[in-house]
Amino acid sequence: MSGLIYLDVSQNSIEGEVPSVIGGLKAIVELYLFSNHFSGMIPSRLGELQNLQSLDLSNNSFFGLIPLSFANLINLEFLNLSLNALSGSIPMSLEKLSYLKSINVSFNGLEGVIPSGGVFANSTLQSFLGNKGLCGAHILEIPACAITNPGQQSKLKEIVLKIVTPVIISSFLIFLLVSIWIMKQKKKGKSKDVKKVLEIGTYQFVSYHEIQRATNSFDESNLIGVGSSGSVYKGTLSGGSVVAIKVLDLENEQVCKRFDTECEVMRNVRHRNLVPVITTCSSDYIRAFVLRYMPNGSLENWLYREESHLNLLQRVAIMLDVAVAIEYLHHGHNIPIVHCDLKPANVLLDEEMVAHVGDFGISKILAISKSMAYTETLGTLGYIAPEYGSEGIVSASGDVYSYGIMLMEVLTKRRPTDEDICNENLDLRKWITQSFSGTMMDIVDANLFSEEEQITSKSEICIASVIELALDCTKEMPESRITMEDVVKRLSKIKNAFLEA
Repeated sequence: MSGLIYLDVSQNSIEGEVPSVIGGLKAIVELYLFSNHFSGMIPSRLGELQNLQSLDLSNNSFFGLIPLSFANLINLEFLNLSLNALSGSIPMSLEKLSYLKSINVSFNGLEGVIPSGGVFANSTLQSFLGNKGLCGAHILEIPACAITNPGQQSKLKEIVLKIVTPVIISSFLIFLLVSIWIMKQKKKGKSKDVKKVLEIGTYQFVSYHEIQRATNSFDESNLIGVGSSGSVYKGTLSGGSVVAIKVLDLENEQVCKRFDTECEVMRNVRHRNLVPVITTCSSDYIRAFVLRYMPNGSLENWLYREESHLNLLQRVAIMLDVAVAIEYLHHGHNIPIVHCDLKPANVLLDEEMVAHVGDFGISKILAISKSMAYTETLGTLGYIAPEYGSEGIVSASGDVYSYGIMLMEVLTKRRPTDEDICNENLDLRKWITQSFSGTMMDIVDANLFSEEEQITSKSEICIASVIELALDCTKEMPESRITMEDVVKRLSKIKNAFLEA
């Protein structure tokens, strides 16, 4: 693929070393390998990619030195090597990359002098955090490098003995008094400004003041939505990144517990169909998640806003994305995770209408030896599995039930709590089962097809197959329901059959 100009395989679970033949991508302009499980040394042949403008290898397990060949990347503008296990020093030759605007080598094992020219002249502390061996006088809070010249050392010693020592002795008592006063002042004001950043496989850090600035002091014009657990704002970080900031309601004790749960879950998961958490902020008076901004909002908005319409293929594709995400939570690693609150409001859509599942506030991480757990924390009425609502039993099959309800809702544009359903003492499943005996088009959303669009037999087969799948997901007994692995296989076949000419 020597003509390839853009490659993004980020946020997957790719293992092993990056093959050296990657140097054959001579035309590549942007290369993103971040958030995988790559290991080994960074191939020196990457230095042959002279058209490369953006290179992101962050959040992997690369070790060894930063290749000296990077000095040949004459068109490079952005370089991110953070969150690896790199060692040695930062090559001084990187100063000569005249187009390089941003570099991040934080959270590695680098040591030695930070170069001061080129991109390094305008770099900040955040680009070098987590490297205990780095030094350099031109960046605040980075320790100055030790003097190694013997002549300079002896001169310095002489100055210290003749001038500095007498000054220190004479001001010792004053220093003690001032220190005591400063400590008292710090104790008074400390709680308001302290931030606690929980690392969730990321390289960006924010304080409360940054969040306040990004949202224009939580101005209503930036408010995206309000839920039972808090509010979500659109914000722009100082680096220019547009993000969604979920600020939790601290007056709700249950919500504060969910913050810790969500942090724990996000440490264990990473998938292209889960909402990426960039970082968190926690202090005495704020708990907030900084999330990737999803410009197309929630699935709920697309279903119920008058100006928004999704066709049949879009709805099937979105629900397939959701199924893949939940399959990953249930079966993608050793410890199964149950979401517990699947609903359209917790499915967000990016700029390409790809679905991402979010809000893990009441999720449960199941022990390896257990397939279910008991809890007093419930999800959302209408989506809760019968055994979850009555006995507090949490299991993967409970998520399958909620997913099945969502499938029905997406096709019918009927909430499981709609009055005309509840008034007849029915749930959404029973309502569909009773209504399904008539014509299929009587129960699906009227906006599923445009006025000009002809309803084909292929469309009807697709709808019938999806409803059948939803019914298999929502069977009364948990053991009778299919698994999310089965859901993904069946819905993939349904989608592919619909797309066939």
